[in-house]
Amino acid sequence: MDSVPDFVVAIPARHGSTRLPGKPLLPIAGVPMIVHVARRALHAGAREVIVATEDQRIIDALAGSGVDAVLTRADHASGSDRLAELAALRDWDAATIVVNLQGDEPLAPASGIRAVAMALAASTCPMATLATPVQSAHELFDPNCVKLVRDAANRALYFSRAPLPWPRDAFAANRDELPVGIPFLRHIGIYAYRAGFLGTLASLPRTPLEIAESLEQLRALEHGHAIVVAIAPEPFPAGVDTAEDLARVEQILARARQ
Repeated sequence: MDSVPDFVVAIPARHGSTRLPGKPLLPIAGVPMIVHVARRALHAGAREVIVATEDQRIIDALAGSGVDAVLTRADHASGSDRLAELAALRDWDAATIVVNLQGDEPLAPASGIRAVAMALAASTCPMATLATPVQSAHELFDPNCVKLVRDAANRALYFSRAPLPWPRDAFAANRDELPVGIPFLRHIGIYAYRAGFLGTLASLPRTPLEIAESLEQLRALEHGHAIVVAIAPEPFPAGVDTAEDLARVEQILARARQ
């Protein structure tokens, strides 16, 4: 995994967000969030960077950014479904590595984008993602923080909003601190797929665990498709889901400009 493979970055961006309407166009330091995300993708060394959206306003916001944008259907249930349509529209070869960078990740490090492409290229799995160590008990018990466990070959065993794994004896005594020696991992919502697998994934019916946890990656696992999990090479800041997240990112970027 020393060399970076040829890959494309596809960014699904939906204007009709329920928690933060118009999220991709919300300004950060005077620039729409989707433009910040696109710039991060460009720095990663992808062969191509393209945004897939259901709204012309997002396409207009990217004019002059150096990033292509394609209008896709408005009825997609998930970002991977939107990218399956994009892969068909672009007629990518089935073996093409497609990195799915969420449209609400304005702080995504270029190294992490490259790392997920490298993880897929080095694996026989049809899908890859990243993780990073959980930093605190508060984070472990936060349902908005998705946890995962993986096997000895670094393939995902399960993803959950619940604390995972559960050190029985340690937590029976104290749940305020993380016990030492337990591989607590936080999932980072960036994926890589072979373009041919995107159509397969989109065609799979939703599954009980996916619906219960509201985690689309569980659909792949429940249908028997393996996901390789690599550790992010540097901190991967959380994306933007709320107005508070937007303010946090604004502060981080302001400090970076000082």
